[in-house]
Amino acid sequence: MAKASKPVEKLKQKKPKVQKSSHTASNTEIKANTLEFPLYVAGKPIFSGKWLEVKHKYSGEVYAQVALANDEILEQAIQSAVNAEHEMAQLKPFQKQKILLDCVAQFNQQREELTEILIAEGGKPRTAAAAEVERLINTFQIAADAVTQLDDGRLIPLAVTQAASAYTGMVKHVPIGAVSLISPFNFPLNLTAHKIAPAIAAGCPFVLKPASLTPVSALKIAEVLAQTDLPKGAFSILPCPREQADILVTDDRFKLLSFTGSDVVGWDMKARAGRKKVTLELGGNAAVLIEPDTEMNDALVDRLISGAYGHAGQVCISVQRILAHADIYTALKKKLIAKLKSLKASDPDLASTLVGPMIKEDEAQRLKKWLDKAVKKGTKVLAGGQVSGVLFEPTLVEGVKEELEVYKDEVFGPVAILEKYTSFEKGIQKINSSRFGLQAGVYTQNLNKMLYAWEHLQVGGVIINDIPSFRVDNMPYGGVKDSGLGREGIQSAIRDMQEERLLAIKQ
Repeated sequence: MAKASKPVEKLKQKKPKVQKSSHTASNTEIKANTLEFPLYVAGKPIFSGKWLEVKHKYSGEVYAQVALANDEILEQAIQSAVNAEHEMAQLKPFQKQKILLDCVAQFNQQREELTEILIAEGGKPRTAAAAEVERLINTFQIAADAVTQLDDGRLIPLAVTQAASAYTGMVKHVPIGAVSLISPFNFPLNLTAHKIAPAIAAGCPFVLKPASLTPVSALKIAEVLAQTDLPKGAFSILPCPREQADILVTDDRFKLLSFTGSDVVGWDMKARAGRKKVTLELGGNAAVLIEPDTEMNDALVDRLISGAYGHAGQVCISVQRILAHADIYTALKKKLIAKLKSLKASDPDLASTLVGPMIKEDEAQRLKKWLDKAVKKGTKVLAGGQVSGVLFEPTLVEGVKEELEVYKDEVFGPVAILEKYTSFEKGIQKINSSRFGLQAGVYTQNLNKMLYAWEHLQVGGVIINDIPSFRVDNMPYGGVKDSGLGREGIQSAIRDMQEERLLAIKQ
């Protein structure tokens, strides 16, 4: 296992006022110099007496432990959210905006600390970690703006028949009620923000379960939320084992479940969610198609490499498949191989690092097995392929059979496939052959081909002259097929957390 170049003790912790839970027995022994973080139930920090250890993803050392929720705490959190529904729904736009802007101000002051947390618990390279903190801030700012930009409702024409000619109709958007939120490990600040910020803007109390591999980021958000004017009991953020958190999926007191994670887990949750609304962001195996009218320069190659290997490929819209037209295939292959010769997986603490560690060694070994199986079936490794602990070298392959896991499934690691196509239409068909459909990139200077791609690609988003990894936090973001249901993006998520209520007036 690789060792960290700097001590994990450099992370500093500002401790909130914390009470001990009466729900659990005695504390386990606490290691010296280990940071401790409480969970937050009904807006209050609590040490439950049970702990989840959080490892530094590069060094493998335990650097923090967070309080774990038990069944009683989960019940308290759910009932508190239900009890807070009325008061949350009564918040005026200026009140919700103030809460969100207070968070923006606090996050701005904590930039350095939040960056260090992402490097430690997430293994995120320093530059990418700083960018995620910026996106956290932007996401809350966009939500604060949306509170005053989104309309409350609309007039609708009811006089569509003689019998209804005396009626006027109006619709207003009302909060759906308490919502259940489950966030992933790969963007533990910003993808958590994409659940919390729209919930506040929509007027919905919430209970959030952060990823067990990266819970500290969400608890730092909770620490900030606890200092705002949110109503009593309006939020809980609860690290807990997946099995114990099943109530967040099945309990009908929640009116919506929002989950980001693997497709297998997500669709299983939907099947067990009961009457509640469900939104799912489940990843994919994103493709980028490059037409021969594209300038084959260093900027293009660098962009492809950043999209395929940034954060060790642990991004839902990471570039997994590079489709190059036959006329430019060989030239692009040479350029990618040349660039990859100098790119190595390294310490995420370094500003120069693009490819940091995978989230855990088990995941690196899972991907290595997929790669080894593909090689036995005729796949050619053009660059990379080596693994050392959590460090998986950026890998480029060609000649991959479509039935293999490394092609048809989400690799969620630093492996990209280079493949050839002969016509634009066939390239589009090849992208659509995937069971996923999150986003796709298309490089072309031909407007008709741009519009053809937009019309025919079976994905949630088509990105022209850029990689599918492009995302800004106000755009609708989500997929079709096995990539999920519904859309993230602040305004889209707010609408998912609201219902339309009709008023019909007879004159």
